[in-house]
Amino acid sequence: MKCYITKVISRRVFLRNLSLITGAVAMSNTQAYPNLDDFWYMPDEADRHKRTWMAFGATEAIWGKRLLSEVRKNLANIANAIVAFEPVSMLVRPEELTIAQALLDAKVKLVTATMDDLWMRDTGAVFVVNNQAKKAAIDFNFNGWGEKQEYTKDAKIATFICKEAGVPRLNSTLILEGGGIEVDGHGTAMITESCVLNDNRNPGVNKENIEKELKALLGLEKIIWLPGIKEMDITDGHTDFYARFAGPGVVVAGFDPDPSSFDHQVCKEHLRLLKLAKDAQGRNLEIVVLEAPSRIRDKFANKDFAAGYINYYVCNGAVIAPEFGDPKADTATRVKLQKLFLKRKIIQLNIDAIAAGGGGIHCTTQQEPM
Repeated sequence: MKCYITKVISRRVFLRNLSLITGAVAMSNTQAYPNLDDFWYMPDEADRHKRTWMAFGATEAIWGKRLLSEVRKNLANIANAIVAFEPVSMLVRPEELTIAQALLDAKVKLVTATMDDLWMRDTGAVFVVNNQAKKAAIDFNFNGWGEKQEYTKDAKIATFICKEAGVPRLNSTLILEGGGIEVDGHGTAMITESCVLNDNRNPGVNKENIEKELKALLGLEKIIWLPGIKEMDITDGHTDFYARFAGPGVVVAGFDPDPSSFDHQVCKEHLRLLKLAKDAQGRNLEIVVLEAPSRIRDKFANKDFAAGYINYYVCNGAVIAPEFGDPKADTATRVKLQKLFLKRKIIQLNIDAIAAGGGGIHCTTQQEPM
């Protein structure tokens, strides 16, 4: 397993980021900015975690009466699976502590907080580390995916997480979500244009300026831009539903084989671009395709149902992935993930209620590196 503390940063990368970071990043919480030789970067999700952050945040107002209890059970099942491998801290409203305690493993730490919804990947702070074993976290100014949903409380979650984790908060001028960023921990990121280059987040901001800030904040050398697709889901096409890193130079790509699906063409275009792309080290990418299921269970099927395997979560010792009741596709996914993550246990869960809300396992989690 890789250890982020031993990662070597080249002098060229350090000098470039030294000049960028002074202009792009400010420190909150009245703390002085750390020494500028403390180069921040976002580790690979597969690097060792201190814990996973989640939010027991579903409400009837957003999810409806029919889905609410099942969504809570799905969240609990995800947390209970992860806590067998690493600590889990779950935000929960004071009035829902009893409900959460009844569903969650006693090892899950409950942290009282206020929130609007459950999508910790997007509302939570994005953690970064450096070669001096220091840690900080970025607040990317969550705005409800372009003001599509109430977000007053969720906009404060990143700051709350920083305080709870005891780390400095790095401010960004950009508005985006954790689900829109996928990194390999070695200088390469994948980002969808439909999400970040969107006037509902960053009006008037061009690709060059976005790259400049993200390279400084996340320790990047190369950003691979994928088109994504706007307005077909609440996120405007987050990266973590299309492409993920499974290690340096290895990309797992989602593919919907149904020609009638709105995702079919954009998935084909993503595969084309990924086959042409190189990472920060100049390597061609090895691409592993996870095909969407050809069928799902009927109980929670709807037009928003997110039936893709790509939204898995990598924790210490395991990969927590969805299954949708399609034996062939479920099995194929498990086999491919096991080959990619040889030293981890592959655990597949029924998360149909969460998928009915357009999300997945990765969307509900946010890793805090060791």
